[in-house]
Amino acid sequence: MNYNLNKFTEKEQKISNYSAFSNLLKLISQERKNLAVALIAILLNSVLNLLGPFLIGYTIDHYVQHKQYHGVLIFSGILLGIYLVALFTSYFQTKLMGGVGQRTLFTLRNAIFSKIQQLPVAFFNQNKAGDLISRVNNDTDKLNQFFSQSLMQFVGNISTMIGAGIFLLVINYKIGIAALAPALLILIFTRILSPWVKRKNAANLKTVGNMSAEIQESLSNFKVIVAFNRRDYFRQRFQDANEKNYESAIGTGLANNVFLPFYAMCASIAQLLVLTGGIYLITQGEFSIGLLVSYLAYATYFYNPLRQLATLWANFQVAMAGWDRISEILGLETDLVTVPSTNAPGMHPALLEFRNVHFGYPEGKEILHNISLSLEKGKTYALVGPTGGGKTTTASLIARLYDPTQGTVLLNGRDIRSYDADERSQKIGFILQEPFLFTGTVKENILYGNPAYKDFSNEQLIEVIREANLEKLLAIFENGLETKVLSGGDSVSLGQKQLIAFMRAVLRKPDLLILDEATANIDTVTEQLLGEILEKLPESTTRVIIAHRLNTIENADEIFFVNSGEVTRAGSFQNAMEKLQQDVRMS
Repeated sequence: MNYNLNKFTEKEQKISNYSAFSNLLKLISQERKNLAVALIAILLNSVLNLLGPFLIGYTIDHYVQHKQYHGVLIFSGILLGIYLVALFTSYFQTKLMGGVGQRTLFTLRNAIFSKIQQLPVAFFNQNKAGDLISRVNNDTDKLNQFFSQSLMQFVGNISTMIGAGIFLLVINYKIGIAALAPALLILIFTRILSPWVKRKNAANLKTVGNMSAEIQESLSNFKVIVAFNRRDYFRQRFQDANEKNYESAIGTGLANNVFLPFYAMCASIAQLLVLTGGIYLITQGEFSIGLLVSYLAYATYFYNPLRQLATLWANFQVAMAGWDRISEILGLETDLVTVPSTNAPGMHPALLEFRNVHFGYPEGKEILHNISLSLEKGKTYALVGPTGGGKTTTASLIARLYDPTQGTVLLNGRDIRSYDADERSQKIGFILQEPFLFTGTVKENILYGNPAYKDFSNEQLIEVIREANLEKLLAIFENGLETKVLSGGDSVSLGQKQLIAFMRAVLRKPDLLILDEATANIDTVTEQLLGEILEKLPESTTRVIIAHRLNTIENADEIFFVNSGEVTRAGSFQNAMEKLQQDVRMS
């Protein structure tokens, strides 16, 4: 399956958006009550504000022109009370929606991260970590700003516009039609330009993600950059990404501000039409001065929200562009699904079996061709072959990091896809050449994903480590189980990282243990120690070793030669060496 987020077709993206929008509604379903209360508050605020111009016009016609200042004071007090209540409702809904926005942001980020955790290794191979970080942090924040700041303003402005429009038409429908005519131009202009504005914002968010990816790649590989003195190369790459983001940001800024001047021009035209028409009707005796003041105020109440909507609409386009990028992730589903078991576990001489397995990465050539092999319980197998021959891919299929494109992988006679993730990870241990560590202690890292010992004290865990013949490995660390480990690995050497991964895998007591160049960064003495530990594993444990060091594989029960998509039995250790040498000469 292709998980590349930058290569979604329009049809695929629509499907993803529909699914993801449904998920978003579920995510904010608990906020329905708060949204309803905020909506009532903003509608009440609009009604109160719309009463103001009517009362002002009424006061001018009935009290100001007749110099009845007592009535002016009374209506001034009424207006003051109305505006104070309107102020309270505005503050209340702002505070309420701020909480809604933050909770939605919290929930949405959790949903995205949980979705990412469910996706297979292929997803991370096809997408840059920096871009994913940008989607989780930056794009969700755009939605938060929309929910907490723009949504209720948007609703409030719409309700104010509708109310003002009704007043304009009721007071005098002829001038009302003239006053509202420029709004039709605004509607057409907005409808034409909105897709372009959204595309501009989507492109800008993409450049932000690309820039984050460049930063992440440079910082995570900074030691290599310094060692090879290639600061200039990565500096240039970042500069290129930064320039693209700058150019995109300039274009996006212009696009987001294109509405405001046009809206302002239409509002001015409407005010001019109202003023001209109102003065004419006053001279004809059909209009009063107070009514003209009210009318001008309502025209302002109609077009001022439109000016604000110009900014809000741009924010909405930014939020929707971010939502498109988020929904692409939420709409993805893993292709590593659990299937019903069709084979009874029973007794099977082969712990693991490949039956006519083919495999190829998306948009790439096939790597493994019609592979059939079986691994018996308790034996040690070695996979040898030239670099790029398919050894790690074969091991990844054994651990079900990927599924075959054709054929079946069986574990204990069952389709490996019928095991859930927890059950499979307990049966299969995988030690990578570059193991994953997180910030914490040695103890926390070796117990990662192993609930069996999570409540053990240090003394109890040390006893378990001693029973597993791992105490000599633990002694290599200065502070034992409490040795600090940083996620970047700077607190321990690469070899020590591999030792932690080795202890982590052995303590799980897996039925099948895969070592993918697991001793590549370990000295010869420690490697011999690891060999002794492997020999003392339970007799039922099957070992699969991928290594370039010949002494690592010479004691294997069986050796497979992996090259050019084929996996063949190499026979003896000497035969395997001859195949390797022959391959080197041919290359």
